[in-house]
Amino acid sequence: MTDRPTVLVPIRVLEGESIPDGVPELLADAHVVLLGYHEIPEQTAANQARQQFEESAMARLETFEELLVDAGATADTHLVFTHEPQQTIDRTIYEHECLAVLVPNSTKPIDDVLVAIRGTVGLDRLVRLLTGLFATQDVNVTLFHVAGEDETDQDVETLLEGISGRLVEGGFDPSEIAIESSRDGTPQSAIIEAAEDFDVIVMGESDPSIATFVFGMRAKQVANRFLGPVLIVQRERPAEE
Repeated sequence: MTDRPTVLVPIRVLEGESIPDGVPELLADAHVVLLGYHEIPEQTAANQARQQFEESAMARLETFEELLVDAGATADTHLVFTHEPQQTIDRTIYEHECLAVLVPNSTKPIDDVLVAIRGTVGLDRLVRLLTGLFATQDVNVTLFHVAGEDETDQDVETLLEGISGRLVEGGFDPSEIAIESSRDGTPQSAIIEAAEDFDVIVMGESDPSIATFVFGMRAKQVANRFLGPVLIVQRERPAEE
């Protein structure tokens, strides 16, 4: 059996965020790190906030965990009261060796997955995520690449065919994999346009700050306009100096 990929799902647990419809089924073959967090004012101590809100926050997280486990996932639940949400998310990604972070928008049953290929960096982690989540599922995967000016058509074909071959080795049926490329517009606009007919987007993290990418403009452009869940594959942890 393919190892379960570890996926971080950050939830603003006291601000009304929850696990949307379809997300438990999407993550059925994952190990989910469910991070409930609440940003507290600078003058408020974390212990003070925990004493006031921990019971209600944990009750919500336990409900979300139950939804994930019932769908087939395994899950760890963490509750954090923090002055620095972005740093908390970054640290959790590295501490739990998460392959990806999920922007958890709702989705219908998963039939078609768009995989935005940005380059060769992180392809091992991308393949591990795709095979772990989808190789045993009845889904179609489209590998999509926006070619750069310095890339020939042969370069693009070699890149995408190579990834396709690795997915087949990981358990995908070749008939479930399609290849597409574009030379029009920016990567973000091309991904958004291509995503209209898909249920999920998988894309690589390319910003130096993981949290900036997850919550910054580029992720919001995709996630808000696409309206479905977005899985963002994370870079390897930087080597310690």
